[in-house]
Amino acid sequence: MILEMKVPSPGESIKEVEIATWLVQDGDYVEKDQAIAEVDSDKATLELPAEASGIITLKASEGDAVAVGAVVCLIDTAAAKPAGGAPAAAPAKEEAKPVAEAPKAAPAPAPAPAPAATYAAQTPSPAARKILEEKNMQPSDIVGTGKGGRITKEDAINAVPSMGTPTGGNRGSERTKLSMLRRKVAERLVSAKNETAMLTTFNEVDMTNIYALRDQFKDEFKNKHGLGLGFMSFFTKAVTRALQLYPDVNSMIDGQEKVSYDFCDISVAVSGPKGLMVPVVRNAETLSFRGVEAEIKRLAIRARDGQITVDEMTGGTFTISNGGVFGSMLSTPIINPPQSGILGMHNVVDRPIVRNGQIVIAPVMYVALSYDHRIIDGRESVGFLVAVKEALENPVEILMNNNPKKALEL
Repeated sequence: MILEMKVPSPGESIKEVEIATWLVQDGDYVEKDQAIAEVDSDKATLELPAEASGIITLKASEGDAVAVGAVVCLIDTAAAKPAGGAPAAAPAKEEAKPVAEAPKAAPAPAPAPAPAATYAAQTPSPAARKILEEKNMQPSDIVGTGKGGRITKEDAINAVPSMGTPTGGNRGSERTKLSMLRRKVAERLVSAKNETAMLTTFNEVDMTNIYALRDQFKDEFKNKHGLGLGFMSFFTKAVTRALQLYPDVNSMIDGQEKVSYDFCDISVAVSGPKGLMVPVVRNAETLSFRGVEAEIKRLAIRARDGQITVDEMTGGTFTISNGGVFGSMLSTPIINPPQSGILGMHNVVDRPIVRNGQIVIAPVMYVALSYDHRIIDGRESVGFLVAVKEALENPVEILMNNNPKKALEL
């Protein structure tokens, strides 16, 4: 029986996918549920499992765009699984035959002596030599137009010092087709720049108290929950609080209407094998520190392993992007449409700040909020970022209700 394998629908709005990589070759025997291909949609990279066991015949090539429901391969389910046989015997070695000695080459004739160069060629006149020295040029850098190739004063005056020509290095290039996911990301980024009134506001956060909390409780938190106590749980809790204080930041434009949400679905930008992925932490406002850390870890692992689904990356109301893990000091993150705001985290560096009238050294992070000015005014954007700053600088009081052990479920 020949089974036609068709492209399943990765999501409601997706009409076609692209064959990114075949994981098997034409004529291979495949097992049921074995991953046979990776397909790119405009939102995620997904694995295509075999629907039955048998010999596979490929009907699409890598890089082909195929419609959802189209046949991409055939599986002959009646074919028997090939048995592993013993390796074929190596062919017998042929009897060595004497090799006739190659005739010795006749000695090459000595090259004729090169004719002596004309003395005047490339030889500058005294005036030309002085000009070339002032220009820090060598006579060999230019061609003389005087008799016998002599460099004249006019040659030296007209000579232009070379800026250098690269030689000896590689000059190759390679042209590869962008994946469907990367093309869609590019379209969305251009759309975000062209169709939103995007502005960015900045602030700085003294991370001293968060560092102290992590140093005090990270080992106990790890032993109790099997999770690291990172920055993302503090930032997610601070963001959900600020979104509830400034609901316009948790809104988006749909045509001529504003859509506001009473929940906080936080998109978290993570780096995956196919590029940037943005899975969503649902109802983050209801999660504890442990809950946030566990969910972000789960989603990051699925993104890294290429198992993230379209549903897990759809529907966020606000995004957090942590460029600090790559060493970024400051950036202007771009809005993830149709959302209206994104918070950019950056690296933590010891910097001088003023505390209680004294200059002290403290771990400081610069933070940036990019927002759509069509729906978020300056007051809301600045107030939101200040609320995030206040919560991060006073986490025990604002985020933990003065009881860090209870907040961390220790």
